[in-house]
Amino acid sequence: MPCILRNLCEYDTQKLVKIKSVKLGSLKWALNGLILMFICIMMLWNKEYQEYDFVVSSVTSKVKGVAKVTLPEIGEVVWDVVDYSGPSQGKNSFFVATNVIVTKNQKQGNCPEILPNGKLCRTDKDCEKGFSYQHSHGVQTGACVKLDILRKTCEVSAWCPIENRKTPRPALLLAAENFTVMIKNNIRFPAFNYIRRNILPEMKDSELKGCIYNHYKSPYCPIFRLGDIVTGAKEKFSEMAVEGGVIGIQINWDCDLNRIFHSCLPKYSFRRLDEKESNRTLYPGLNFRFARFSNVNGVEHRTLFKMYGIRFDVMVFGKAGKFSVIQLIIYIGSTLSYYAITTIFLDWLIGTGCYSNEAKQNYTERKFEAVQDKEERYLCVSFVDEDKLRVVKKSRKKRLQETKPLSLHQRNNDLASMKSMLSILQSGQSRTEHVQNGQCSALKLNEKLPRAHSTGQNSDAGDAALLEPSQGVSPAWCQCGCCRHDETLQEELCCRLKSGRCITSSPLFQTLVVNRSVLETTLMYVDPLVELHEGVQLQHGAYAQFIRWRFGENIPREAVPVLPSCCVWRIREEYPSPDDKGTGL
Repeated sequence: MPCILRNLCEYDTQKLVKIKSVKLGSLKWALNGLILMFICIMMLWNKEYQEYDFVVSSVTSKVKGVAKVTLPEIGEVVWDVVDYSGPSQGKNSFFVATNVIVTKNQKQGNCPEILPNGKLCRTDKDCEKGFSYQHSHGVQTGACVKLDILRKTCEVSAWCPIENRKTPRPALLLAAENFTVMIKNNIRFPAFNYIRRNILPEMKDSELKGCIYNHYKSPYCPIFRLGDIVTGAKEKFSEMAVEGGVIGIQINWDCDLNRIFHSCLPKYSFRRLDEKESNRTLYPGLNFRFARFSNVNGVEHRTLFKMYGIRFDVMVFGKAGKFSVIQLIIYIGSTLSYYAITTIFLDWLIGTGCYSNEAKQNYTERKFEAVQDKEERYLCVSFVDEDKLRVVKKSRKKRLQETKPLSLHQRNNDLASMKSMLSILQSGQSRTEHVQNGQCSALKLNEKLPRAHSTGQNSDAGDAALLEPSQGVSPAWCQCGCCRHDETLQEELCCRLKSGRCITSSPLFQTLVVNRSVLETTLMYVDPLVELHEGVQLQHGAYAQFIRWRFGENIPREAVPVLPSCCVWRIREEYPSPDDKGTGL
């Protein structure tokens, strides 16, 4: 079935360059080995081969303990769980009282407001009847009454006497340190339909009743002493009991549900959750109020309790894992990208000074294929007195002869083709027309010549009269004395970098480049059925022959080889174009 869209029938692949180097090969396998070891360690450490599910849990708690406490204005009182537990503190939490302020026999009436909730006054005019604000204990009656021997405050209508604000020190309920709490935690992992609780199946009833949690001796006992919990949070119970606070009990279930490595046991840890320093917060600790009401001779009375205590929040975390082939494949696939680090590092290493410029340049040319911009071109230059090829950037302001090279490349000659060519020359059919002692063409050097000539005559006539070059008639940039003026800066190029003999005077130039038999043989070697004609066909063949001779096989892909002016004009004199039109770059 033919492809409707061309892109659907194409496949793109990356270009790879194989560098045969013991040093690079050893470094590559060493880095790959380190990456593989890192991947395996992380896979085993984090158990990335497992499928995971998070815990769903419920918590219940039961506090036990009795203490005899001496309360101001009340006396000795036995406090049990009903007295010190207080109201419900919310889900997965329980409260234990540690300190208390008792205000006994309060009843509705008028009494002086205490400081700092009230304000000092001298006369009734300083008090506003019916005024109150959020911190006052009642509503002002408009009277100024004595608070003590020296001070007066505004009278309020409230529950009198007003609550005492001084917190007892040390805490009155320090015996709560020895109370215990049983925490029952039921968990479930829905993805694996796995159910468990912190009271382990192997625990017996007699063992459970007598155990107390200890990090080292009894790490799985669900019964905790409150003092041990506070100590585990790195706090002192006696200090925390004065104003109260919040302690977190963390239960962590890290379970492996595979049959061989099955493990699912709770781990307990403790930490304080509230701000513990009183001088760094306006409302330190934790407290609440409640009252017990009574009726005396038809008048309602109450006893007000301000309770300080510690709230314990039970927080459950957990994750269960089980082997999964899919998760293992996903992990392996996601870590394959780590091997790109080896490629990036080795590419960087080759591109830095750790390798010679020649090796770095050779690797770069083979690995990257540059696409040339139409407006920005690179030219390749070969001088007879320099062994390397030059790559230069096309410039609109400088002559090609004077342009500095961007890079240098080693020239590789095609020796096999040269040997074949020399065997042809040994037949004796070639015509040798040498230009000796640096002699140039018969045309005047200072003339502005067309790019090609159509004299219609044999090239022998052009070689009959050879002129000796004279100083001053060749261009200033010419070093061989045989170059001519040109219209573009990009074609103002000599065969030499420094002054000396012209390459066109070399017998090999005459034999390889402009010899008719050699050119005809070369053209037929490429196309055995070619019809040979005079002019531009042989001219282009001579250009190609010169490029093969002087540039070799190692021409950079992004660069265009440029022939020296002396060689171009010598070839055009020998093989002029029929239409008198020549093309430059």
